[in-house]
Amino acid sequence: MSERKVLNKYYPPDFDPAKIPKLKLPKDRQYVVRLMAPFNMRCKTCGEYIYKGKKFNARKETVQNESYLGLPIFRFYIKCTRCLAEITFKTDPENTDYTMEHGATRNFQAEKLLEEEEKRMQKEREEEELNNPMKVLENRTKDSKLEMEVLENLQELKELNQRQANVDFEAMLKQYKELEEEQRRKEQEEDEQEMKAMLEQAQNRRLLVDSDSDEEAAKPLPNPTARTKPTDILQEDPQPQSKKPRTESWERSVGKLSTKAQLAGLVARRKQKADPALDNGLETRGTTANTGSLPAAAAAAATSSLGLLGAYSDSEDSTSD
Repeated sequence: MSERKVLNKYYPPDFDPAKIPKLKLPKDRQYVVRLMAPFNMRCKTCGEYIYKGKKFNARKETVQNESYLGLPIFRFYIKCTRCLAEITFKTDPENTDYTMEHGATRNFQAEKLLEEEEKRMQKEREEEELNNPMKVLENRTKDSKLEMEVLENLQELKELNQRQANVDFEAMLKQYKELEEEQRRKEQEEDEQEMKAMLEQAQNRRLLVDSDSDEEAAKPLPNPTARTKPTDILQEDPQPQSKKPRTESWERSVGKLSTKAQLAGLVARRKQKADPALDNGLETRGTTANTGSLPAAAAAAATSSLGLLGAYSDSEDSTSD
């Protein structure tokens, strides 16, 4: 089974690569590449700032008749993001940098100028020492003094680090714990003071309530022993003023219940049905018994509570009529 991804291709025995026609392209041809701005620049046309790292679709070409140690120099064409003006810059392999060519100005860069200044001073010093031996001795003494100052500063830093290294961390932790305990103790004292204040307030309120209750207790209370029977509460009149007119109307319509003689005549005895079997033989005997017991029954009915209730119902019927 053949491989699915084959990198090697078949070349016939009579293959001749010299017969393949070569594509002739101009030497100054341009390619479209994707790049980032190598430095900060400002457009000369509209004044737009283009910062380092901004991406562009640029055109790249090889600069003719320019090279550095056999390395080609390339030119790039970009457009301003605001006015679409063309900006060109090219590579600088000698300084490992880029140089602005047209359409924009390169912004100020302090690092590059500092490096250039250091290089210039070093070159001047070398030229002076080449022809003047006294200048060489002077520069050496300056360098030695500068080195001694650097060593002294370094020694001071080392001593400072040793002092910090000799710090007793246990003592620092102990001091920190003491401070923490003191702060906790202060917080507890404050909490206790707050609790005492709250308890005092609650006690004062309780004293006020107790004083009010004592004043109420000092007032005379009704004597509970005066009631001899549990049913006496039903006979008491808690609001005599409101019930006075009702009792007066009661007395007006019926009369007082205590007068037994007046109610005795109002009571009527219920008639009992006689047995038909005994009507013939006991008629005379029943009549004599009824006549003899009529005054006693009337007196008993007058004294009973049921008799009073019957008299009250009869009196209502009589008044309604």
